[in-house]
Amino acid sequence: MIGYLRGTVAFLHTDTCLLDVNGVGYRVYISDATRRNLAKGKEAQLFTYLSVREDALQLYGFRTEQEYDMFLALIGISGIGPKVALGILSSITISRLATAITNQQTSVLTKLPGIGKKSAERLILELKDKLSFASAQDEQLTLTSDVPVGDDILSQTSAALESLGYTSGEIAAVLPKLSGIADVQAALKQALKLLARTK
Repeated sequence: MIGYLRGTVAFLHTDTCLLDVNGVGYRVYISDATRRNLAKGKEAQLFTYLSVREDALQLYGFRTEQEYDMFLALIGISGIGPKVALGILSSITISRLATAITNQQTSVLTKLPGIGKKSAERLILELKDKLSFASAQDEQLTLTSDVPVGDDILSQTSAALESLGYTSGEIAAVLPKLSGIADVQAALKQALKLLARTK
């Protein structure tokens, strides 16, 4: 099994990149989070997972071990394959996903691509006590909080941001930073401040 690849990003597409490793081009499927940290012509190292199917061999790559570990946890759930897992990681930050699972926020999970109510329940049942890996490296996760994250507040804030034209990726990046805010107006105000800094 290929543990990681290090090479130069030769081409960068929406959900894949071509990584030139000593003259060999590897097509690697990537999440939005990983893609944002890659640049054509720059060197990159990706932790990889090789998906073996009857009709194809596909490589999935991740910039951090944390994202790689979450991917493995997701595909370990019945009914969630590599493409669905990658779609989930492209739609929500790892910290927000871990928080939703740990706090059993089914309404957050069912908004993710490919996740229905039964899949959300399986995610919670099988992963809520297994997310110790999610505290390392780039994102310091607070999986339990004195102030629980409010589904309704985050949902309403997300909807408001969407109506203002922000993408799902931009929204997913700021939602974890709104934990503990008990008012939709305050959450929206803070989200807009955070989004303005990234422009």
